[in-house]
Parts: sequence; C-alpha cells; structure tokens
Amino acid sequence: MNNNELEELKQRYVVRGAASSAKQFAARAENAEIWDEDGQRLIDFAGGIGVLNLGHRHPDVVKAVKDQLDKVMHTAAGVITYAPYVKLAERLCQLTPTRGPDRKALLVNSGAEALENAVKIARAATGRSGVITFEGGFHGRTLLTLAMTGKVWPYKGEFGPMPGEVFHVPFPNAWYGVSEDDAIAAINARFRTDIPAERVAAIVIEPVQGEGGFYPAPATFLRKLRELCDQHSIMMIVDEVQSGFARTGRLFAIEHSGVQPDIMTMAKSLADGMPLAAVVGSAKVMDASGPGSLGGTYGGNPLSCAAALAVLDVIQRDGILEKSVLLGDALIARFREWETRFTCVAHGRHLGAMAAFELVDDNGKPCAERAKALTAYAREHGLILLSCGVFANTIRILVPLTVQKEVLEEGLTIIENGLATLG
Repeated sequence: MNNNELEELKQRYVVRGAASSAKQFAARAENAEIWDEDGQRLIDFAGGIGVLNLGHRHPDVVKAVKDQLDKVMHTAAGVITYAPYVKLAERLCQLTPTRGPDRKALLVNSGAEALENAVKIARAATGRSGVITFEGGFHGRTLLTLAMTGKVWPYKGEFGPMPGEVFHVPFPNAWYGVSEDDAIAAINARFRTDIPAERVAAIVIEPVQGEGGFYPAPATFLRKLRELCDQHSIMMIVDEVQSGFARTGRLFAIEHSGVQPDIMTMAKSLADGMPLAAVVGSAKVMDASGPGSLGGTYGGNPLSCAAALAVLDVIQRDGILEKSVLLGDALIARFREWETRFTCVAHGRHLGAMAAFELVDDNGKPCAERAKALTAYAREHGLILLSCGVFANTIRILVPLTVQKEVLEEGLTIIENGLATLG
C-alpha cells in the first residue's frame, strides 16, 4: 500500500489522540535514515523520540533479537523467568549509579510504567505517599505519571482530576529566571503549605528535562536536592528515560553531577527500539514491597532483554560515549553559528548529544509558531525534526549517535535553510 492508502486507513481506524500528524509511513529504516511506502527517503533527527541512540536496526541488536527468537519468545517472567532477564538485571545493577552497594532491578515495558513502579516502591520503602516533581517535567501518559508531568497541554488538559498528593515546583532554569535557590525555596514552601516533609515519599527529577525543553539541571542543584532529600529521609528518584544510554556523553546524565539517587528509571534507548524499561535502586529499597506486588505480563520480554544486552555491549565496544561527546560538540558549534546569523535562534545548549535551541520572535520571546514552521519545512524537505518545551518553541536533536557525518551534515543543512525562511 502507498502513503495515501495508508493515510485513509489511519484516519478511519486509528484514534485521533494517538495518531501521528505525518502522512508518510515508514517502510524500512537503516541507522539515521527512513524510507516511506512511496520510496521517499527521510533523515531521522527524532530517533523514535530518543529510542534509537544506536540507530535503526543496529546489526548487533537485530542479530541478538533473531537469535533469542529461535530460543524463547515469551513466557512471562512472573511465571518462569529466563536467562536474558536476570543477566540484564545484573548488568544494569552494575552500571547504574544509584546508592548501593547492593542493587536490584525491575524490568517493565515503558518509561511511564517504570515511573509508576518507582513511586510504588518509594511509597512502600518510606511508608509515605506524597510526590514532588518539577514544572516542565514529563514522566508519562498514564494517570499517575500525567499528574507528575508538569505541562497541561496536550497531555492532561482533557482527562479530569489527577491523582492526589502530587505537587509541582519550578525547575531551576536561569534562561527563564528561576535560580537554584528559587527551586529549593519552592520545595520548602510546599512543605509549609501543601504537605509536610515527613509525608513526602519521593522527589522525582529528570537530570535533563526531555519534553520540557532539554534543559540540564545544574550539577550544583542536583547535589542540593540530594542533601534536602537526605535531610528529610525522602527518596530521590532520577528519571533517565530520555537522557540515558549515552545520549549525554555518559551512560546516564546523572553521572555528570556525581549524585547517587535512591531509585533510577530508564527506558527508550535501553533496547534500541524494542519495548523495555527498568527501575533500579538499592536492594533494601527495591525489596520493600512483597512478592507479587511488582511486575506484569510482558515486562522484561526475552527479545527486549536480548536487545538491551547487545546495546550495552555496543556502547562499550564501539566508543559510543565518545561519539556522543563529539556529536554534541559539533551540534553546539552549529547552533552558535545560527545564533549569529539568525535573530530567531537563541539559547543553544547541550549535554553531550542531548542538544537543543530556542526559536524566538522579534522581541526575543518564545515563538511556537516559528518552531512549528521549521519542523514543517524540515519534513517537506526530507528531515524528521521535533520541537518540545513548555512554550513549544524548542528544537531538539535526537539523531542516532551512530549517524554518518554526511547524513548529519545533510540534515543540519536542511535546518539551516529552513531557518533562513523564518526571517
């Protein structure tokens, strides 16, 4: 079927709230390139929204999945477990910088499911119920994670009352005038006005906000937050769903700060396209709830676990962390050029290859219209490009870390040409 025929089926049968606005349909993909059903080529700067740090169909990942498919496809880990599950749990416990020395892991299906379980575990471990998260943060689309998400539209504006005892505070962002002290003061204000500290189970933070605009949390702030959590015996949960697995030049973004959280969540590029997420923390914390209290039918599927084990091997063997640093350096250099050439480009930033810039109007204010126009221009010229941010004016780059230099340059040139049309 061609793109038009599939678009007709999509409009008829796929729910509007989950359907892509794109009218092209992926037929095949390789590394940082996709070909649609009409044979048109697209450069992929979205990477499945941060899922494909090693690119589409990395050969080692494909081989690992195929090999596992010849052995066990699925059993449900809660019924009878299998080697890839426990081997992956071991690797993640060895690599994840949560407080230790002994760690344990839970494997689930998605980032939202990981966050749901992280909160459950924190509540069981502390005997408390409250959760504090940050404005602009994104933690998922299930009802609890929607409550935790710090942006209304398009995520939660139509879904009625959110679960209780979830409170938001400002994220430290100097670009928008919020200092580290402001953010800490806001948490202490919540303790005075909304919920006492002794009822807060967890404070949840993305070390680099994803959907909120690719703003890194300052390392000094993360250390202050760790101290505040320790002061009040609150679990510090770090959400690495979008920032993990080499995107920032470290395996996890929190490593840039030296802070050890109590619990970490991860997903997306963990399995390079296969559905998989994880929660990792100290053994004492992770074992706080009883047998049968955690898990799910598909969590830690054998094929996904095999893919994740291959991902970890490739990251180590092929110097992916170093490639992420070099890619980030190349991106920020290009952003700086654009800031001097185009008045609509501002505040280029990056942590490794987790890179973004702002589009602003003639008065320097956030301009969602220009972001929408640029992503539309990119799609018309063969580039998949995403915007994000509380004001929907941030252009983020999530190109695979394995992208070929010529493909990267081609994509950046399309962006550059698109910026020239914005005035």
